[in-house]
Amino acid sequence: MNFKPIKPKKVSTQIAEQIRSSILAGEFAPGDKLPPERELAEMFGVSRPSVREALNALASSGLVMSYQGGGTVVRSLVETSATNPLSELIRIQQDRALDVIEVRKCMESWTAWYAAERALPDDISRMEEIISGMEHNLEKRVPSEDLDANLHIVIARATHNIVWLHLMQSLFDAMKEFQQSVWRAVYLTQEDHQLLYGHHRAIVEAIKANDPAAARDAMVHHLNFAEGRSSAYVMKKVP
Repeated sequence: MNFKPIKPKKVSTQIAEQIRSSILAGEFAPGDKLPPERELAEMFGVSRPSVREALNALASSGLVMSYQGGGTVVRSLVETSATNPLSELIRIQQDRALDVIEVRKCMESWTAWYAAERALPDDISRMEEIISGMEHNLEKRVPSEDLDANLHIVIARATHNIVWLHLMQSLFDAMKEFQQSVWRAVYLTQEDHQLLYGHHRAIVEAIKANDPAAARDAMVHHLNFAEGRSSAYVMKKVP
């Protein structure tokens, strides 16, 4: 027999393991803030120095990043540097955003498929809450730009595949500035907002019905529409 002595784990190691498990389970998306040290210490029933040591270990492994006075933020698993080269490329050559949308069509069609297969009641509740917010904005004639982006991330989260979630968040971060410009330039009428609302409701209804093919088709229909509007926006910007 070759038994090895049992070594007790440090408190900070146990804290780090639990937080790491939560991140890898998709409970925190890239860019989400972890609770403050004080709250974490209360949750774990430990001292703040132990929490701080755990967060430092997670930061060293690249899972989180701490900011002075700004808390601790979850990093993307697919992030390669502090800056985002894709975002910079889109800023310089806006037609590259159309390439990203093409990639999104491939990725998100299957994201919707897997969400329809795997979404849990909590996932559906989050989607319904966002759809309700969109409906409220539609009645008030207020754009739903942020809710639109949030819904796509919630759908990615509903796949319960951490790689889908982090890839989607990274693409959305890279596209954020471009998407804001498109929203403010081409989605101007109540009819536009009604169309977008209808697209998103159809996607969510298919996911709720556990109909992967319908969810995929509804997502492709939506992104084809978005691609057309984005292309028109880019063409107008070209000298």
